[in-house]
Amino acid sequence: MSWQLTALNTGLRLLAKPRLARTPGPEEAARDLDQHAPLFMRQPRHLLHLRRPGGLHWISAGPCTPRQAIFYLHGGGYISGSPRTHQGVMARLSRLSGVEVCAPDYPLAQEAPFPAAIEAAGAAWERLCGLGYAPGQVVLAGDSAGGGLALSLLAQLCGRGEAPAGAVVFSPWTDLAMRGESLRRNARADPFLPVGRIRELVEIVAGGACRDDPRLSPFYADFPGCPPVRLCWGESEILCDDGLRMAARLREAGARVEVETHPLAPHAWPVFDGWIPEARATLRRAARFIQEVLGDTSR
Repeated sequence: MSWQLTALNTGLRLLAKPRLARTPGPEEAARDLDQHAPLFMRQPRHLLHLRRPGGLHWISAGPCTPRQAIFYLHGGGYISGSPRTHQGVMARLSRLSGVEVCAPDYPLAQEAPFPAAIEAAGAAWERLCGLGYAPGQVVLAGDSAGGGLALSLLAQLCGRGEAPAGAVVFSPWTDLAMRGESLRRNARADPFLPVGRIRELVEIVAGGACRDDPRLSPFYADFPGCPPVRLCWGESEILCDDGLRMAARLREAGARVEVETHPLAPHAWPVFDGWIPEARATLRRAARFIQEVLGDTSR
């Protein structure tokens, strides 16, 4: 483990985790992330962020292969975040892979209840396809809640026979029924996320919906004809089992699953690219995976 990661975990434990534990509500959480994202989500040079009609944000930081895209859904617990707060990690992934990122806006839970987010993601996918992108020219991606949302969309696309080339997700939130044992096992070990707020967050996000609705919790979804998936999670985070059990679920569906874990990296550590070398290393491996699946002409 690098000294930078040790310092980051210390800062998260002393500052971020207590702040998240006492944030009054979703509106304040959204404002906090909007305010602080530029400080901890560093941006590569030559970042280009264009918002085009239809709520699609196009993000890159260098030359990109034409007619290929990473369809990236940002994290933030469904109550915070946007393509702009997460443009740093998206731009870095674009630079490393040579593939432009298409990041849709989707409504936050306090703005529109479930299933508004997954419906918006599906509509944005349709808009991307309407621009001439075939499913095999696109890789789904996301972090945290956005990773779960990407997997929910993946299940829907697989069910329609429109599977993308693959998917890459970082620390995905996949089970809002909260049946993962790591919620208890890692409550103290997790340097970032306060487990005491998870049940409250689920109430905000899910409302009256069944917590194991596969559109909300992709762990309970089916994935017929699933393309390759790369899953990354930290072994000390409270959502560790959301990744571990999701990988097993996808393998049961016949998917080729690549897994990357880290014993001490915090939740969604690739967003800290520029601060910790572990983030850049994970993004490099994700970029190679993206290049590989997009280059697979057999799909």
